[in-house]
Amino acid sequence: MRLLICTQIVDRPDSTLGFFHRWIEEFAKHCEKIIVVCLKRGEFNLPDNVYTLSLGKPAQGWPTSGGGKLLAKFISLCRFYKYIWQERKNYDVVFVHMNQEYILLAGLLWKFWGKRIYFWRNHYAGSFLTDLAALFCTKVFCTSRYSYTNKYYQTVIMPVGFDTDVLKNLPDLSRLPHSILVLGRLSPSKNIHLIIEALNELGRFGVSFTADFYGHTPPKDLAYRERLISRVCELGLDEIINFYPGVPNTETRLLYARHEIVINASPSGMLDKTIFSAMGRGCLVLVSNRDLADQIPNQFIFEEGNVKDLTRALRAILALSDIEKNNYSRILQKFVLENHSLTNLATKLVTIMNLLV
Repeated sequence: MRLLICTQIVDRPDSTLGFFHRWIEEFAKHCEKIIVVCLKRGEFNLPDNVYTLSLGKPAQGWPTSGGGKLLAKFISLCRFYKYIWQERKNYDVVFVHMNQEYILLAGLLWKFWGKRIYFWRNHYAGSFLTDLAALFCTKVFCTSRYSYTNKYYQTVIMPVGFDTDVLKNLPDLSRLPHSILVLGRLSPSKNIHLIIEALNELGRFGVSFTADFYGHTPPKDLAYRERLISRVCELGLDEIINFYPGVPNTETRLLYARHEIVINASPSGMLDKTIFSAMGRGCLVLVSNRDLADQIPNQFIFEEGNVKDLTRALRAILALSDIEKNNYSRILQKFVLENHSLTNLATKLVTIMNLLV
């Protein structure tokens, strides 16, 4: 199979999308040739049968001035059409990762050229534009039953794609007792404010802990970050709750190795990869995502948006003995390895796309 992939970023250290580099590597094992069209290209080291084409988004982002920004985006758009046209005889199938804009821009052309289109989109939000993009697709892939895209007749629920290779060289670090990690961008959709309120309640019960928040903040959410930090100071928790910038994808293994518990309060429909990366690396998790109900032990799930229930669940986990923590760690890791490995994901995706070519 000759595959065209359209994605946002090809950059192994990227804190948000660096994981996709490994996806491409796995796809390459099953494909004759892969052409990757990306908005921005950074550090990469891909197999010989993978060819990358960048649309030229600068590392620092688009220009801030109106005219300069419009010109840069217009140039990128021209490059996009140039690439899909000049390479049209070199790919049979199109796989679009997350960005429905690619399909809205080129869906008609790909259909006219006889290319099958597959769309990966996993998020609780969507719009009529998402619906329009889906009309062009042979299959739509997501990992969550609560994803906006799960409503389509052609949707297939997929594994999350935990990269088991990271377990080969685990850092020799001991987890800090009662340490909590929150990893991901600092945005309202991640419900970071709820976690902070729960941590405050935890302190009022006299439970000792430390909490580290790692994540970049999109420009539109900078005011939200400032409110979070102000709230922590207001509550007198600034000595035990720390905020750090996002770290490269290649360094997150160190964070997982140092912390006992990872909290993820994202709403159902997103099913963040962070949850599975944490379990796969032996951390205990605390999540509100309903997709995991009946999949992992109930004590690791709290009611979505409920600060008191999150506090209750945290107290219970922190009260576990070391033996109990280790037992649950193995249970959670086994669940990820058996059901959500990257190898399983890549094999399933490529099989579906190959069967329909």
